[in-house]
Amino acid sequence: MINLELPKKLRASANQAHQVAQEIFRPISRKYDLAEHDYPVELDTMAAMVEGLADSGTQKIGGAAGGRSDDSAADRHATELLGNTNGGNMSALLNALETSWGDVGLMLSIPYQGLGNAAIAAVAADEQLKRFGKVWASMAITEPSFGSDSAAVSTTAVLDGDEWVLNGEKIFVTAGQRSTHIVVWATVDKSLGRAAIKSFVVPRDAPGLSVARLEHKLGIKASDTAVLLLQDCRIPKDNILGSPEVNVEKGFAGVMQTFDNTRPLVAAMAIGVARAALEELRSILTAAGVDISYDVPVNNQHAAAAEFLRMEADYESAYLLALRAAWMADNKKPNSLEASMSKAKAGRTGTDVTLKAVELAGAIGYSQRTLLEKWGRDSKILDIFEGTQQIQQLIVARRILGKTSAELK
Repeated sequence: MINLELPKKLRASANQAHQVAQEIFRPISRKYDLAEHDYPVELDTMAAMVEGLADSGTQKIGGAAGGRSDDSAADRHATELLGNTNGGNMSALLNALETSWGDVGLMLSIPYQGLGNAAIAAVAADEQLKRFGKVWASMAITEPSFGSDSAAVSTTAVLDGDEWVLNGEKIFVTAGQRSTHIVVWATVDKSLGRAAIKSFVVPRDAPGLSVARLEHKLGIKASDTAVLLLQDCRIPKDNILGSPEVNVEKGFAGVMQTFDNTRPLVAAMAIGVARAALEELRSILTAAGVDISYDVPVNNQHAAAAEFLRMEADYESAYLLALRAAWMADNKKPNSLEASMSKAKAGRTGTDVTLKAVELAGAIGYSQRTLLEKWGRDSKILDIFEGTQQIQQLIVARRILGKTSAELK
């Protein structure tokens, strides 16, 4: 059964991530919100620290590179005996939550811990893990012709001798300019539909890869969001993640496994931002003389206190759903349903909590005197990328009702 008490090892790692969020991210949060597209140079020092921790075997501070447990052989043997573990996915989720509490845009800018790293961890062969284990990988899925329907990928990959030749345009690529590698989703045969969609690791210096522009955004301004062009872009034959063979019966399952790892991480980002807003709001309400009690019925409390308790309950449920999805991944249990549930709940909770916090804080919340208005802007993307709220609900409905994508659209 799932154990909701975090192991000492993960508590220590999460505490490290919280210290980074508090001491490094929070003090520069507003600075880079006002200086969109400027590179956060303060993260270079942090990157060196993360590298040192990784080399020493300590858990990663960032969140997006989860996927496989780094436990020792003895730990894995104990896990097999007990049938229960909290590994790489749980660690990545907790660290993503804590660093996003500090600043989610900066969290997405941590060098060498991009969303593409989770894709590599989920799908790559052992030899590829050795080659790509220390890269900074962004993930390129969305195209001008589609958003959440990942099966509609039109970027092509054609095998030419010992190289894949990629052609297409990718938009809204997080860390698309700064990363060292990009995990690109492309089809190897359009006539075979979604089964032919594969993911490829494209080095930054690959011929034919270019950055067309950087987007100006509502939130997460510390993170660069790029439009990438692939024009006869050539990469080595063995840079395809997983098997190059098209298995029509297996369909889209291979590349979609990536989302089972990354959606709980995005949920954790939303949970981290929501917790930051709740803490700030509580301080403001307390200073205004509003008492929040857990012993008095909600209907007998101040209206603002009642709203706070409602939002806190939503936060707790989103947190527990995300923990369950990560725990299932670490224990090799299919978690597609739970990953989408956690992403849907956390995404909706994040926007609700942050915007309601702005409202309840009044003029203070709407001004730049606190970070509340920034968190309100940052939270919206967390309900959109890695699959929108509507897509998550559709996936949940399909899983619960036992319907295929063709039967329930």
